[in-house]
Amino acid sequence: MNMQAILALSYLIGSITFIVGLKMLSHPDSARRGNLVAAAGMAAAILATIFLYQDEMGNPLNNYGWIFAGLIVGTVVGTLSAKKVQMTAMPEMVSMFNGMGGACAMLISIIEFHHLTSDFTWELYEESGYTFFSSLPGGMLATILIGMVIGSVSFAGSVIAWGKLNGKIKDRSFNGQHIVNLGLLAIVAGLILLILVARPGQTITYFYLILALSLVYGVLFVLPIGGADMPVVISLLNSFTGVAAAFGGFLYNNPVMLTGGILVGSAGTILTILMCKAMNRSLKNVLIGSFGAQATGGSGEAKDQGHYKEISLNDTAVLMAYAQKVMIIPGYGLAVAQAQHACHELEKLLNEKGVEVYYGIHPVAGRMPGHMNVLLAEADVPYEKLMEMEDANEQMSTTSVVMIIGANDVVNPAAKEDPSSPIYGMPILEVERAEHVIVNKRSMKPGYAGIENDLFFKPKTSMLFGDAKKVLQDLVSELKQV
Repeated sequence: MNMQAILALSYLIGSITFIVGLKMLSHPDSARRGNLVAAAGMAAAILATIFLYQDEMGNPLNNYGWIFAGLIVGTVVGTLSAKKVQMTAMPEMVSMFNGMGGACAMLISIIEFHHLTSDFTWELYEESGYTFFSSLPGGMLATILIGMVIGSVSFAGSVIAWGKLNGKIKDRSFNGQHIVNLGLLAIVAGLILLILVARPGQTITYFYLILALSLVYGVLFVLPIGGADMPVVISLLNSFTGVAAAFGGFLYNNPVMLTGGILVGSAGTILTILMCKAMNRSLKNVLIGSFGAQATGGSGEAKDQGHYKEISLNDTAVLMAYAQKVMIIPGYGLAVAQAQHACHELEKLLNEKGVEVYYGIHPVAGRMPGHMNVLLAEADVPYEKLMEMEDANEQMSTTSVVMIIGANDVVNPAAKEDPSSPIYGMPILEVERAEHVIVNKRSMKPGYAGIENDLFFKPKTSMLFGDAKKVLQDLVSELKQV
């Protein structure tokens, strides 16, 4: 078997491991092994490319020093970043890593454009002063251009998402921004058609103009989006990166790169659609709606909510100790306080007292898809105790106590009751149907969507203020004395 046959077999094995790994990710018990299987396939494909690839002339790759230097630096940086990152910063890390994937796709397109154009002759028309390439292959050029646009949008958008998630960039919008965005897309599409169909002069100038406009569009596309829509945007940007990688696979005729890109792109797209469905919002509304841009609802007028009532730790402990069923609703505040382990300790203590404990998980709780699932898995919470929103709502009327820890927008009844609210129509965890509702948060400030929560002023609701980790630790101590 010659080296090219071994290389092709390596690509086939790599593609299969991606598919198997993705399938294993569908269940928490096998997710870790699925990641390792897919990573092993990727490593095998990379090493096979480095040592077995030959060009049409039979020449192997060169510059092994540069290649392995890049691999070593990337491995060290990636490993240290992943090990040091706090759970609160996990969404930012996902956004940044995703942006790096988009940047790679963008750079591949730029490099391959120059490789492609260097292989063709220049012709000069003195009467016009324009230069153009006489015989560029349209299919290859289209792949390069579209891959560059998608990669650029993913890169710029992911960087903005990273800045917004860590609080360094605020939501920004201006009148007519939707029209500007559509105009940018139209100009980009027009320039691509000019290059592909008319083969105009100044091809390189148009190419870099497309690049610049794509980066600007990526910024403007994500900048106005805020609040609870950020998990959807992260998922969408992830799918963009996958599609851009798939275009790279077309360029290099590389099956494993193509397969990986298609899997990431399709999985990200499906997840985005499912999340939009869970929020009862169309993808179009997510992209152009500036969700959460106003702090007090669609009317922009603050409502007189009345007064809220507080509950003490002792009363909370007694209430939970004598409950039949307790449902915990985790949110971003739980991640901020790094309180997942204390939460699991509370759950185990209640179980010892004969109380059923479950977790109600909203699909967009936190800052990225599956954020709460990852957070609770880190604390070894059994997956069977996690209920999806629909199942949790079915159990709500038989629940004695609902304890909300750091969640806000996903339990806001304004989504059902207030047509003027920006979140109106979004399915929520219907905690009001429970016998008692206890909300733990640091203050009465609005949630990430910037909207005041009507739930805090309802008769069944009691507020338990304080840092989630300390509150839960103190609550465990109180429960041991009940």
